[in-house]
Amino acid sequence: MKIYSFTIPKKPGENIVVQNDEGPAFFDKLHQHREIQLSLILKGTGKVIVGDSVHVFHPGDFFVIGSHIPHLFKSEVTDGIVQMKSVFFAMDSFGASFFQLQEMEELKYFFNYAETGFKLNTTSLEIPMVIERIFSQTHFARFMMLMQLLRMLSGAQKLPLSNFLEPKELSHDHGERLRVVFDYVMENFEQKITLEKVSKLAHMTPNAFCRFFKQRTNKTFFKFLSEIRIEHVCQLLAQNQDLSVVEAAHQAGFNSISNFNKTFKDIKGTNPTKYLKELS
Repeated sequence: MKIYSFTIPKKPGENIVVQNDEGPAFFDKLHQHREIQLSLILKGTGKVIVGDSVHVFHPGDFFVIGSHIPHLFKSEVTDGIVQMKSVFFAMDSFGASFFQLQEMEELKYFFNYAETGFKLNTTSLEIPMVIERIFSQTHFARFMMLMQLLRMLSGAQKLPLSNFLEPKELSHDHGERLRVVFDYVMENFEQKITLEKVSKLAHMTPNAFCRFFKQRTNKTFFKFLSEIRIEHVCQLLAQNQDLSVVEAAHQAGFNSISNFNKTFKDIKGTNPTKYLKELS
């Protein structure tokens, strides 16, 4: 099994795959697969990279990740056990034209949003309940519940996760270069990270790496790094309300508070003080 081009393990003839990931950490390597992924976070917190964007996750969050979108879930090491329940299916799982039938018209909004991935923006418990129940069903009942779930997701409020469109599917070589860089950033973003270091990891010159990264993520490397750090600041502030904004910024790798304030405003659309008040 390749690290980057991930193959969802399934039995012969199995068209809907359910998977319960539970342990000290989720699979945290950048990977992609042809199946659409529906995932409910039950335990743990951390960051999720989907295509060209970075987000945080908490228990109760529900994510949909489209076919061949590179992604990874990086759980916090201090959380103990993490758990995520997922359902996987492909566009052609039930026949090449199944989802093109007129009877499937109600599901078009789901598939439109799934192209770039989305997070469920609702507090309804109905969809998580369906995910929990689908694990214990027979094949036919599981199929019927999946159709019900897709219909519910089509009409639910959604938060788009990425602008990552074409070309979505990365070659193994390009994917491996990005995986190495992403792994390094996720492990070391609190420290000083230089362009020279990450370029060497990707076996490129700095200029070539900058072009490579921008072409495949639609953003510069340092914008990506800033997003990782800002999301970590938000996570720190949410977990510890006694922590000051300045302390959180330093812990996330910002050495200049003025640069941090500007970066925070650019990414979050508000300044850190207002964000902290809203959080409180």
